[in-house]
Amino acid sequence: MLGVLVEKQATVPDTYPLSLNALVAGCNQKSARDPVMNVGDADVLQALDALRGESLVIESSGSRVSRYEHNLPRGWALPGASVALLAVLVLRGPQTAAELRANCERLHRFADISAVEGFLDELQNKSPSWVRRLPRAPGAREARWTHLLCGEPPADLQAGVPASVPDSALVSAAGELAAIKAEQARLLAQIEELRATVARLGASLNDPSKGS
Repeated sequence: MLGVLVEKQATVPDTYPLSLNALVAGCNQKSARDPVMNVGDADVLQALDALRGESLVIESSGSRVSRYEHNLPRGWALPGASVALLAVLVLRGPQTAAELRANCERLHRFADISAVEGFLDELQNKSPSWVRRLPRAPGAREARWTHLLCGEPPADLQAGVPASVPDSALVSAAGELAAIKAEQARLLAQIEELRATVARLGASLNDPSKGS
């Protein structure tokens, strides 16, 4: 929920602070979410009560409805860059520093990946830690980071085991690979045709019997 408030403050400032309906919709959003949630008004109100008790959410009364905004920079004494990283980790799950830089673009613009890693290191070195660098999964080029706001990550993440891929994603990837291979075969055939044409032209130019 805090992640949603941070995100919407940057992406839809005209409707921020958020109403309860907007906050529920943001929590149940299907895109750019891992995991995807399905919560109701009662769930969100209960969470809001707890967050208000920690001074992490502020409620303001509009003309007709109550609206809510986060108070993370003051409540946790964090710079905007760290708030953005935590929000994106909460909303999108474990990510590499490069992925975090790209996904934080609308919340905070980092100069480079080393800047992202610097803020992640600070969050990891807090006591207690707020993020953790996970072991690099087999075959992965970079290690991913996860937040610790909800406690320890699952054992498979701590062991560096990659998350399971949905069957639909595997089917889609297989289809894309087949399309790439088909395009590669077509291009190779065109290259061979061009080579044959060039060879015929060269032979024709070098044939004395076809001179003027």
